[in-house]
Amino acid sequence: MTQKVQAAVRIAPGTTEMQEFELPPIDDDSALLRVEVAGICGTDVKMYANPPAMIHGRVIMGHENVGVIAQAGRRFKERQGLVEGDRVFVEHYVGCFNCEWCRIGEYRHCEATDWRTNPDGRRFGYTSAENPGTLWGGFSEYMYLPWNAVLHKVPDTVTPELAGLVMPLSNGIEWALLTAGVGYADTVLIQGPGQQGLSQLVAAKTAGASKIFVSGTTRDKHRFELAKELGADEVIDVLTEDPREKIMDLTGGRGVDFVLDCTSRAGTAPVLLGVDVLKRREGTLLIQGELAAFPDFPVKKVTEKAITIKSARGHSYKACELAVEQLASGRFPLEKLATHRYGIDQVDHAIRVLAGETEEDAIHISLMPELIGRAGGAVVR
Repeated sequence: MTQKVQAAVRIAPGTTEMQEFELPPIDDDSALLRVEVAGICGTDVKMYANPPAMIHGRVIMGHENVGVIAQAGRRFKERQGLVEGDRVFVEHYVGCFNCEWCRIGEYRHCEATDWRTNPDGRRFGYTSAENPGTLWGGFSEYMYLPWNAVLHKVPDTVTPELAGLVMPLSNGIEWALLTAGVGYADTVLIQGPGQQGLSQLVAAKTAGASKIFVSGTTRDKHRFELAKELGADEVIDVLTEDPREKIMDLTGGRGVDFVLDCTSRAGTAPVLLGVDVLKRREGTLLIQGELAAFPDFPVKKVTEKAITIKSARGHSYKACELAVEQLASGRFPLEKLATHRYGIDQVDHAIRVLAGETEEDAIHISLMPELIGRAGGAVVR
């Protein structure tokens, strides 16, 4: 095995540099992952431009990681039930597995992996390379796996690039089904046809929702077409039609049971629309944490309609397992979500593509070490 590793390192806000590292030593309780695919999500866009102040030094980003176990210690293999050569999806959480959250399986809430409150927290794609193990992110040829890494075995029938969709799909399952509670015969509005919105569409469709509407803007034409292919009943361009009027018309004036807000940096309008189009009583609004403040929030209307507001935050072990099963089933053409691929030496450009700073329209981007030194871009299917 090579002793030198190339990795894309964030050395300053909005700045990446390819650097060479020594492979970290592996003991009985740790392992090395040969990275095949590392996905990029909206969080990477934010963390790249504005890194958290408490995370110091060089950071190898990348928290949607798929690869092959290249080397593993004896106890690591016994604990994980894996051997060298197995392909796995790696969750980004690294819990303590001793606190109350970890003991009930909610390690995503463990303080040991919460970089917001714990300066010494461990999380793949967020942890400084100055820490033991060094290779704490997927924008690298190899990644370090400690004893408490959470892994999911990927079936041989699922390609590495398709497996790279486990995280957005697991978020969709977690948020739409396990958190919001979408189920059989429910009506759903999904705001934003990005990778998270389309993943929630698949989750809601699988759960038996009777009507699913997806809203977006005029530039989302290709995404609207994909949404329909994945099972959306109607798509709504909020720039060319009145979304409230159309939704109420489509539901016979009743409104929808669930609104799942997957917009990013779209301001307060999607939340206000969601409050308006929910059914008369006891609808559910799922929101992400994009808004730092919300002046004049319509509390009176929310309470009058008895709306339940829930937050979209991370994913569980169960959601990841269900995502792997969904990908392996082949029921939906989910490979069409993986629209672009680049080498890890093109991290800066790839993140800017996903951020909408170029003319390209990317839904999900796969970064691949094997493409170092080669041109990347849109995938022709």
